[in-house]
Amino acid sequence: MVVKGALDDVPPAWMLAMRFSATAFILCIVFHRRLKEHLDVDHVRKGIVLGLFSGPAFVAQFVGLADTTPGKSAFITAIYCVLVPFLNWIVARRRPQGIHLVAAVLAVAGIGCISFGEGSSAALSRGDSITLACAVLFALHIVYVARYAQGRDIMTLTIVQIAVSAVISLIWALAFEQVPAPGALGPGFWVSLAYLVILSSCVAMVVQNVAQSIVEPATAALLLSLESVFAVVFSVIFSHEDLTMRLVAGFALIFLAILASEVLPTILGKQAAGERAS
Repeated sequence: MVVKGALDDVPPAWMLAMRFSATAFILCIVFHRRLKEHLDVDHVRKGIVLGLFSGPAFVAQFVGLADTTPGKSAFITAIYCVLVPFLNWIVARRRPQGIHLVAAVLAVAGIGCISFGEGSSAALSRGDSITLACAVLFALHIVYVARYAQGRDIMTLTIVQIAVSAVISLIWALAFEQVPAPGALGPGFWVSLAYLVILSSCVAMVVQNVAQSIVEPATAALLLSLESVFAVVFSVIFSHEDLTMRLVAGFALIFLAILASEVLPTILGKQAAGERAS
């Protein structure tokens, strides 16, 4: 809802460029000591790779949204849940567990229930295809955060990533979008931008990268799928959207997927250990 309000005043790539530039500036100030200690050629190279995934992913998501519905955009983006285990298999040579694949499919099914309303079209538009590219880039970002975080400072990597995302967004904005008139930006836009910079980026993106550096990529992708659940919950609370059985079914499938991914491996591991002990 906050992003939608900001996009009413500024084209998407300009908004992303402003958001990521401000975020990188703030994080450089807050974490200047860590940057001074860890910023080297290796961190810069790895951070640039992460930015080359996340920057175009955000731009593709917003560009694709102009030619599709928000529900289909959310659903197609969430396909990264299924892609992450396979991409991690290719990149890190770590074969996914069957339960993670089942959980990913359940999560995507749940997001489908949440995203598609009555009479929604299943045909792919140009915007859908662009959004699918966004899902692949987000999946690669999740996989490479887990890979690059080992033995490196995740905060330094994150700051470089966000700075690169700002540059990519600015290049797209200069090439394809009209420069917004400063006088046309009202107080509401600056409030929305402040929210996106401070909470959605300085807090949420940093926490997300730190968490992704700790948990398995497949688990991270699954937990990130909760974004669609919270989006609908806030829409029900603040926009008075009807809480239908379709939405409840979607919530149930996503939570079932998370439980299957997080709880079942522990239970099966304990059973296997008990059998070996006996």
